[in-house]
Amino acid sequence: MCKIVPIILIAASLALGACERKVEEKKSSGRPATLITTTQAKAGTLEITEETLGTLEALVDPKIGAEIAGKVVTIAAGAGKAVRKGDLLAIIDDADAALQHRADEADRKRAEALLAQQERVFERQQQLVQKGFISQNAADDSHAQRDALREQVAAARARGEQSRRNQGKARVVAPFDGVVETQIASVGDYVKVGDPLLQLVSSQRLRAHLPFPESAAPRLKKGQSVILSSPLLPGSEIRGTVSEIKPGVSETGRALDVLVDIENTAGLRPGGTVNAAVVVARREEAILVPEQSVVLRPAGKIVYVIADGKAIQHIVEVGAKRAGLVEILKGLPAGAVVALDGAGFLAHNAAVTVQERGKPAAAGKPTKTERSGVSEQANARDSGRYAGTKSQSPQNGAAKVQAGAKAETGK
Repeated sequence: MCKIVPIILIAASLALGACERKVEEKKSSGRPATLITTTQAKAGTLEITEETLGTLEALVDPKIGAEIAGKVVTIAAGAGKAVRKGDLLAIIDDADAALQHRADEADRKRAEALLAQQERVFERQQQLVQKGFISQNAADDSHAQRDALREQVAAARARGEQSRRNQGKARVVAPFDGVVETQIASVGDYVKVGDPLLQLVSSQRLRAHLPFPESAAPRLKKGQSVILSSPLLPGSEIRGTVSEIKPGVSETGRALDVLVDIENTAGLRPGGTVNAAVVVARREEAILVPEQSVVLRPAGKIVYVIADGKAIQHIVEVGAKRAGLVEILKGLPAGAVVALDGAGFLAHNAAVTVQERGKPAAAGKPTKTERSGVSEQANARDSGRYAGTKSQSPQNGAAKVQAGAKAETGK
């Protein structure tokens, strides 16, 4: 019986040592490293802007009117049709203009015939004056009549040219490239000179109306740079300048109207909306980091600087934002390597594994997190085998002791 007690104590001590080693291995493994990507805090120029949502209008959108009176016989371009300069838009009945042109041409020919006759009369009278058959006064009368007929011929020719032009104005053509926005007249309508037929819009030059609150008026000036973006052109920017600032404030929205004229080379549409940012100032050597690198914590806004495989938190003060970047006013030096993807999952002094952005982990080379998981699984298996063998030894030893005791008793 005395032999049984030491054997049981030895077995219990071995099992307890195995359990303690397993706990220590678990503690030593600790929290696995967090996989992140990094970027560098860079010093650059930051544009301070006033932002708003504006609308576009066409600078050239005239109403094409009738230049002669008559009945509309053809509408060649309806609403929404794109036309080129010189394309036919409408035709007005030119019967009256044609008759007027014929009458003017007849008057011209009559005046030219009278002038030719007077020229011959004047030449004969000049010869008679030289021979002394008539007086100089008679020759002067003939000279005056010739000059008067010359002016009549000139007037008749002008009237004929005008009626010819009017006859040509019966065909209404596009004065520039554009799109028919509205069809005003219809076939069969009688129109007078100046009555609108169509409204034609050209989108080659556009004007952006940008509303700003009254409080922004001191910071806005003519000639400032403007950055425009549109939902039609995601990812692209259009640069312009402030061409005019209206002096008054709108009665409805109580807003200041800032006008920006742009050349429409990007295919924007009149009436569309644009996001506008007027550059009111520039800061040189501003420290900039991506917005996702700045995370919110109880201590404030934090940027994690990566050094020696650890994430060190820096409490920062942020400034203006522009194009996904945020300005760091205080708390971070230029050139610091900061966490980017995964910054929201970090804590101070957390272990990190840096992966190049856009590249997956190399095949066959596990990360530290994966290696940690594998080592824990291996340790668990080893501990299980050890505990299996050792934990069974007290029971086996006790059974053997009991068997030996019975044997001795039997003897």
